[in-house]
Amino acid sequence: MTLLPLPAFDDNYIWMLHDGRQALVVDPGDEQPVLQALQTLGLQLKAILVTHHHADHVGGVDELRAATGAVVYGPAGEQMPEPLQRFQDGDTLDLLGLHFTVLDVPGHTAGHIAWYTSDCDGQPLLFCGDTLFSGGCGRLFEGTPAQMLASLDRLAALPGSTRVCCAHEYTLGNLRFARAVEPDNAALQDYSRQCEALRARQQPTLPSTIAVERDINPFLRSRQPAVTRAVLARAAASDEISIFAALREWKNQFK
Repeated sequence: MTLLPLPAFDDNYIWMLHDGRQALVVDPGDEQPVLQALQTLGLQLKAILVTHHHADHVGGVDELRAATGAVVYGPAGEQMPEPLQRFQDGDTLDLLGLHFTVLDVPGHTAGHIAWYTSDCDGQPLLFCGDTLFSGGCGRLFEGTPAQMLASLDRLAALPGSTRVCCAHEYTLGNLRFARAVEPDNAALQDYSRQCEALRARQQPTLPSTIAVERDINPFLRSRQPAVTRAVLARAAASDEISIFAALREWKNQFK
């Protein structure tokens, strides 16, 4: 299987997975990068996976469905371009020889889902939309801090080798914030240098891995003493949820 991040808009990635003949795409906010890749690579689009309802993730769905006949699979609890097959937590789907499991991960939106397969060429693979970013997490537009913390805990519990396919190239900005939270985190410093070198070559920083994110992402590390101390130095918080909420608010205001 070949995994490709197709750039869209200013900083989106539409993920494409193909076997040389057939393809699936995830969160196609724009149909043009997908149609161009299908033509260039000589692929047939079989499926469209969607994680949540925001326009930069679904804007190209209708056009791709009409142009290719691909079947659309998306979250059970969100308004989606119809027709589609709706999935919720624990549902499974077999595509291109891969077995996907759906994970409910609310927070960014109320009905956000992720698509996970434990074996794609011997390595787990996660399409997490805007729930988890490398070095960060999504804004809480519809969900609560408790929901987002639980969703991130769930993703952090996946195998460390899981490739994390986020929907945005936000990594460098996220890492600037992460270093403000944990300036003495050596793994974070090393990862920042690696990502800066990739972007200097105009290469994606993604996919990341769950193991990397556990080591460097403050939103997966909000219970770590260094992160907790940094938050409490700026805001009043009394428990792990209020600490997480204060961390997210700090990021919202960070320049």
